[in-house]
Parts: sequence; C-alpha cells; structure tokens
Amino acid sequence: MNRIVIIGGGPGGYEAALVAAQLGADVTVVDCDGLGGASVLTDCVPSKTLIATAEVMTNFDSSHAELGIRIEDDTPPIEQDARVVGVDAGKVNRRVKRLAAAQSHDIAASVTRAGARVLVGRARVAPEHAPDGSREVIVRSGDAGADEPEERLTADAVLVATGGHPREIPDARPDGERILNWTQLYDLEELPEDLIVVGSGVTGAEFAGAYQALGSQVTLVSSRDRVLPGEDPDAAAVLEDVFRRRGMNVMARSRAASARRVDDHVEVTLSDGRTITGSHCLVAVGAVPNTRDMGLEEAGVHLLDSGHIRTDKVSRTSAPGIYAAGDCTGVLALASVAATQGRIAMYHFLGETVAPLSLKTVSANIFTDPEIATVGYSQADVDEGRIDARVVKLPLLRNPRAKMQGIRDGFVKLLCRPGTGIIVGGVVVAPRASELIHPFSIAVDNNLTVEQIAKAFTVYPSLTGSIAEAARQLHTQKEAEER
Repeated sequence: MNRIVIIGGGPGGYEAALVAAQLGADVTVVDCDGLGGASVLTDCVPSKTLIATAEVMTNFDSSHAELGIRIEDDTPPIEQDARVVGVDAGKVNRRVKRLAAAQSHDIAASVTRAGARVLVGRARVAPEHAPDGSREVIVRSGDAGADEPEERLTADAVLVATGGHPREIPDARPDGERILNWTQLYDLEELPEDLIVVGSGVTGAEFAGAYQALGSQVTLVSSRDRVLPGEDPDAAAVLEDVFRRRGMNVMARSRAASARRVDDHVEVTLSDGRTITGSHCLVAVGAVPNTRDMGLEEAGVHLLDSGHIRTDKVSRTSAPGIYAAGDCTGVLALASVAATQGRIAMYHFLGETVAPLSLKTVSANIFTDPEIATVGYSQADVDEGRIDARVVKLPLLRNPRAKMQGIRDGFVKLLCRPGTGIIVGGVVVAPRASELIHPFSIAVDNNLTVEQIAKAFTVYPSLTGSIAEAARQLHTQKEAEER
C-alpha cells in the first residue's frame, strides 16, 4: 500500500487526502491549525461571510429609494442624509467565526470518514531518502519544544500544502487591536470608525469595500496608479469609481512606510512624509509562503527567492517523491487552484490518468461590490500582443434586468480568436459575477465559439442576456470580416 504524508490541511491538502484515500493509499494529514487551512479559518470563508452582510446592506442602501421601498420609522429623520441600516460588528464577527469553525469540522469529518489519519502538529522532511525512495517526515505535536517526543512517519510520497501567512511591513507590525492583518479583523467587537487599508490588491479592495458598506469611513492607500493593478483595467476603473462615489478616500501612488498606535488611534506615515490618521489600520500587502524550518531545501526541494516552492504542471518539486500544492507554490493564490494541484499530485503519484494544470481555464472572482470575475486570456494579453483576439464590452446599463434591479455599474467583456471565433477569455463586472462567469468558463474550457454561445437560449430578462449579446456582436464582426 502506498504511504502518503500530506503536510497542511488547507484545500490543497484535504482535497489530496480525499483523492488518495479513495484510491486506496495509506494517508496521514499533518496540520497545526485545523482542516480547511487559512482558506476556511481566516481567509476565504470568513471574508466572504463578512462580505455577505456588507452586500445586503449595500443593496438596500443604494437601491431602496429607487425601487420604491419606504422607511416608516423616524430613523433617520427625513431631513437627515444618513443610512437607514446599521451593523452589530460583534455579532457579525461571531457568526463569521462560527461558520468557519463549522466548515473546518465538516472537512475534518469528511477526511477521516474517507480513511485518512489526521495528526495535529508541525512537520519537517528528513534530508535523505531510503533506497526504496521513501523518506521520513518528523512530526512534533502543537508548539512542542525540541525536548518533546517526535513521531516519525515513513512516506512513499510527501505533499507540502502549507499555505502562507500575511506579509508585514517592518514598521507597521500588527498588534491585534488597532493595527491589524486580515486574520485579526474577526476579533473586533466594534466597527472601526475610520479604517485605513494599506494595500489595494484583491484582499485590500475586498475589505475596503466591505467595511465601507458596513459603515466605516475608509481610506484606501494604494502604491500603484489604481486599485487592483493586476486586474482588467476596465474592471478596476469601474470599482475605483464606485469606491469614490460611495465616499471612500482612495489615495493612489501613495506607499505606506509605517503605522504606529497613538492612544486610541493609528497614525500611518507615507513614504513622502504625509500622515493619515484613523481609528484602525488594516495591513493587506500580500502573503508569505509557509516554507521555513521544514527541511525542504536540505531534502532537495528548490525554493524561489520569495520562499515559494517551484513545481511543474503535475505538482512535482525538484526532490523525488515530494509534491507541493497551494499558496506555498505561488502558482495562483486561489483555493480552487490549490485543490486542483493537490488532486493532480495524488493522481500522478498513484498512476492515474491526469491532465496537467492549465491556468488559462481557471476562473477567479474578486468579492467586491460589484464583483469582478475573470477567466482565460485577459485584456493585457491582447494589448501586449500575447494573443490575437477580438474584444467586445457591453455595459450592463443596456440590460433590462439590470435596469429593473437598479444596477448602474458593470459590464460583460468577451474575447475570441479572429477567424475561428473560439472564445478565449471573459470578464464580468456585476453583482454575483461569480455566478455569471460560469458560461464563459465552460466556453473557454471546451473551445466553444461565439456562434455557439450566441445561439444558446437565455432567460428574458436576465443578466446572462448580455453574455449572449456580446457573443452575437463578436459573431457579427467575424462574419463581416469573412465577407
């Protein structure tokens, strides 16, 4: 029987464990925080639960008057320009942590039910492997010291799926009370009055938008020219416009140098000497892989300068019998990608048929309001000549369902190859874009053409009607070019 040790119980680890156990392997998962990893305990599940509350508030705040919903009580008075709903931050955060813990418990139950063993502890890999190719994994329970007993596991294959942790600015160390990283937000009992968010990537943008919707005054500090610098520029422009219109202070080309607590507030100093003051500061400047003190380099695993593990498209590292998956690889920081990497690793090692990882079929979503969903090739790929493609963008303002729902912001963008009309990419900026991107994902994954999408029936009225209309316009362009 193949013996597999998986280090880390996040999406890459627990999905790999399920696959390997179902294929008859002897599987041990070593995890120190709880199955589900950061994705379930401190990242995806908690943040999206928080955002769900913010989404309800935003939808009501922004559209109740237009939709004819009347507020009958005196809060706020009719002459006062104030929001009509509020939030109990402590109750919201308690719900967030409760749901995260429940999800972690469900995952642990699934893994053990499949036949895998779960050990609580921290693991490191022995530097040498045996003549039969196996190697030892040394496990210490919890935060045990060097004098504590070890458990030594023999593994024919090791999967490293240890994730990452928030990156810190040296002069802005989180204290868990006023200066926070994103794992510490859920301990707050009161809503931050004035929140400074340092970092305008996905995490920074999501939390900035969520806390603005919940009622905080938000300042977003971006070191780049715009928010979401790595995303579709049209989508980022829509989001930044929405942020500013709703009252957020977006500070572009402003790099935070330090943050310090002064009594009951925080002072953030920018690299040009300017100072901003707020009640709290969230530092969201990326993540660092959890690959230190695991014996990986001594075992022959090549680490990049960033600390990430270099892998190939079937999740192999440079060391025989050692695979890696998830955020510790730096491939693409998405739970879905981590899970796929973990499954691919197990299929490959256990001799099953496996398709190498293809990032061009990965759909991703940013849970701001509006959401931004993408799949396949991007506008940047077209603009920089990496692919020849035709592009159509349709504002949702033209969509009848969007008009009915009071949706003013967003668009559908579709990319296809000239000549064949094969769809190679898509962008949706809309409420619940995460649900609307799926037709594009199916099209990209199956090499469907704009003609095929255009001919498929859509419900009237629906936001998906804009997807079909974008495909029709590209198909019309294609036919015109062929004449």
